[in-house]
Amino acid sequence: MEVKLLSGALGAEVSGIDLTDSSDENFNKINELLLEHKVIFFRDQPLTSEQQILLAKKFGPLETHAYVKGLENFPEIVRINYNPKPTKVIILKSVKIPPVGGDTMFSNMETAYDTLSDEMKEKIKDKKAVHSSLGAEAFVKKYKEMEGNGNLDEYSNIHPIVRVHPETGKKILYVNSMYTKQIIDMDKDESDKILKELFLHQERLDFTCRFKWTENAVAIWDNRSTQHQGLTDFFPNRGLGFERVMDRIAIEGDHPQ
Repeated sequence: MEVKLLSGALGAEVSGIDLTDSSDENFNKINELLLEHKVIFFRDQPLTSEQQILLAKKFGPLETHAYVKGLENFPEIVRINYNPKPTKVIILKSVKIPPVGGDTMFSNMETAYDTLSDEMKEKIKDKKAVHSSLGAEAFVKKYKEMEGNGNLDEYSNIHPIVRVHPETGKKILYVNSMYTKQIIDMDKDESDKILKELFLHQERLDFTCRFKWTENAVAIWDNRSTQHQGLTDFFPNRGLGFERVMDRIAIEGDHPQ
């Protein structure tokens, strides 16, 4: 097995592991790498949908997306959360990639918390915020190829602004500009000001790594301690004819503490 770091913040590309092997021994290796590096990447892994699901189930129960319809025979796979128990891990496999662009950025939210000022840490200590599911509804509205499942409801839940990772014990800055709407028991103007500052802090490039996709590549990331953004710099709506097709499985998490 070979592990190549992608940045000083997080992320590693792993070779010498076969993701079709869903044995406990192989899973334990993968999970240890995930906890250490937060997002891990594997190339040349032509997983079938059944094999991707078998791997995902080793992490825990699978989610179905609140708004996007899954594949016909595999509803757990969304082809391209806001939940009481937000997503634990995501497994993303490339099916078709553009010749250039379409990379994915990942950011380390443990480092984001650690680098906050003492004053900000005190402001958000023991605070909770409302997270709204409607941020994810944008997938159906924005990408016409993604079919909705008929659900139009909003689900709001309250989560701590700083959560503790259940496996590592590390503190995580647990807000997101797409989903987090307001800090509980705080004037809205003050809440907006603090959240804006936190969102800007999370965007620091020194918290990130960047992955360039190839076909049959797989990314597995710890959704509790990271944030991610797929880049649309291949401009799919500008007549270039490029496509980026990915199969995504999400594993159900726990109640943030």
